[in-house]
Amino acid sequence: MTAESNNSPRTPGPSRASRIAALPCGRRTKYVVLAFWVVVLLATFSQAGKLMGAEKNDASAYLPASAESTQELNLQSKFTAKNLNPAVVVYVRPSGLTPADLHKAAADAKLFAALPAVDGRVVGPIPSGDHKAMQTIVGSSLGYNANIEGFINNLRATAARGDPGLTVHIAGPAASAADAVKIFKGIDTTLLYGTLAVIIVLLLITYRSPVLWLIPIISAGVSLTVAQAVIYLLTQHGLVVNGQSGGILVVLVLGASTDYALLLVARYREELRRHEDRHEAMAVALRRAGPAIIASAGTVIVGMLCLMVAESADISGLGPVAAIGIAVGLLAMITLLPALLVIVGRWIFWPVRPRYGSDEPTTRGFWASVGRRIAVRPRTVWVTTAVLLACAWLGLIGFKVGPLTNAQSYRGTPASVAAEQVLAQHFPGGAGEPVAVIGNASAAAQLRAALAGTKGIAAVSPPAVKNGLVYLQGTLASKPDSPAAAATVDRARAAVHAVPGANAKVGGATAISSDVERYATRDRNVIIPLVLLVVLLILGLLLRAAVAAFLLIGTVVLSFGAALGLSALLFRHVFGFAGADTAMPLFVFVFLVALGIDYNIFLMTRVREESKRHGTRLGAITGLGATGGVITSAGLILAGTFATLSTLPLVILTEIGVTVAIGVLIDTVIVRSVLVTALTLDIGRWMWWPSPLSRPSPVEISPQEAAEVSGQLTSAR
Repeated sequence: MTAESNNSPRTPGPSRASRIAALPCGRRTKYVVLAFWVVVLLATFSQAGKLMGAEKNDASAYLPASAESTQELNLQSKFTAKNLNPAVVVYVRPSGLTPADLHKAAADAKLFAALPAVDGRVVGPIPSGDHKAMQTIVGSSLGYNANIEGFINNLRATAARGDPGLTVHIAGPAASAADAVKIFKGIDTTLLYGTLAVIIVLLLITYRSPVLWLIPIISAGVSLTVAQAVIYLLTQHGLVVNGQSGGILVVLVLGASTDYALLLVARYREELRRHEDRHEAMAVALRRAGPAIIASAGTVIVGMLCLMVAESADISGLGPVAAIGIAVGLLAMITLLPALLVIVGRWIFWPVRPRYGSDEPTTRGFWASVGRRIAVRPRTVWVTTAVLLACAWLGLIGFKVGPLTNAQSYRGTPASVAAEQVLAQHFPGGAGEPVAVIGNASAAAQLRAALAGTKGIAAVSPPAVKNGLVYLQGTLASKPDSPAAAATVDRARAAVHAVPGANAKVGGATAISSDVERYATRDRNVIIPLVLLVVLLILGLLLRAAVAAFLLIGTVVLSFGAALGLSALLFRHVFGFAGADTAMPLFVFVFLVALGIDYNIFLMTRVREESKRHGTRLGAITGLGATGGVITSAGLILAGTFATLSTLPLVILTEIGVTVAIGVLIDTVIVRSVLVTALTLDIGRWMWWPSPLSRPSPVEISPQEAAEVSGQLTSAR
């Protein structure tokens, strides 16, 4: 019985793993696999579209329950409506306010109080000291609800009626929330279309086929839809997803899934030249490329799950979101993609179909030539490359990594930021965003005195007592997102915590920002070593080589620093950014280490496979020649997908996208092709210590001999 007559292709004495690998490409089972994914897609399609509506972008989406500002926010609901988000309506007349202006603002305040989400919580109008501006504080219970945009528009439309010489601005937390909702509302759509456009263009260039790109795109699209549906269902059981993690999910799933598709299609094309039956060719491709793809995806998944040890809710929430996305993408690429490819047949590669018995071009292509050139002086090559990468770290000198102000967090100037700047010109810096203190009512007088005596507090509200608790508000003398305001919050906390029996909690917008910074710093210092350790262990087990594992980790860390340094130069001198958010290096590190190690796994598993037959040095050149083109293409696609994050108006997402894109390009073009190959050629069989491959082999060749293996490479295939 031949392979052509079986349901799934077989080799003599197939192992259980081989039989499982052959299922997606069996003559009948390929249709079962396709039907399975069609059913899954139909069942999850409607749920995927609900994910954006389940995103949370308020303080609870960024801070743990243990944070003091979160605890104060929870207690605050005893005094004010839950999700209270005040807006500050600012009226400005540069020549000075008129009686008519004051009358209009008072009339507007009554109209504001009648709005459904306000419930009468209106304070003002309050004239400024220079009598050129006045503010009316309007409370809303909308939080970060999508309706906050309509609320702000209503305030602006009402306040703007009248004399055009009286300008109106809307500031405060509600206005900031409206801008955030507006940005995050379009994030998924913008990224989806932008990422798909980048991937399609790069696939057309890579495959030089007008039809082949459709199969990876369809498979990646199914991956994203199913992943979004699974994550949405988990949000109904406690998983926190914000706009930032939702946007990263789109880029990560589409980019990583397409990478896995490229690697499998490349190996399938290779096997089609060796096997007349396409089912058998795909089965062999899955057996050979599958373990490397699974190991690479597994490394990314484990790396992302390390984020779950973070105390910051936005960082810990990204871990399972990214891990689920990668897991679904992996499953689709090793089941749905192979099924689709064998169903459509060889014609999908048109106009350059891989014919049975034709030569494999990778053995004499560009990357094989690069490997032979490196083999002449491998030590000189890797030392020079490492020094150049280390020099790129110098770009970090003088680059600020820390909390950014609200204005510095955006590319451009949203309406809420412009309003804050106007407000600060006429009122104390913290007007509209006070420091909030809640403690035991029995210590009300002492708490008020402690808060009022804190340096940087301009005024303190009368105490409000309810349910045994007292609620105080302190107006900051500095802008609420400034370092001076953060220092004032620290002093206020020290002062009220010292009041005996008060059990006071300090919150407010500035306190929330300070806590986000504090927890992000802690998470960065914990997670980076953890990810390094976990990835090191995975590499050691996968390659069965301690030396290779340590060296590969070292190369990825080196490229991470180089990417940060080069990006810092761009951010400072091209983009004009003030610095980077504290969490940015952590996100970039996890993505680059997890994704960057992917390419080393793809390369080194192939080098290991070839080393068993030809020795390490010839195996390194052959492995580079076989994988160089596809890994470079995969790197370009992943870099392009992450670069689409730079189209968004948020500085942190722009910085993550640009830095990861630069890092991926460094990994694929320099680290993997030059640095790792040169190290392997220089160290030779000791790269595999302590595995049996590190023992002397009669097929091992010297670097000088490796420089003349052009003919051997072709015959070895």
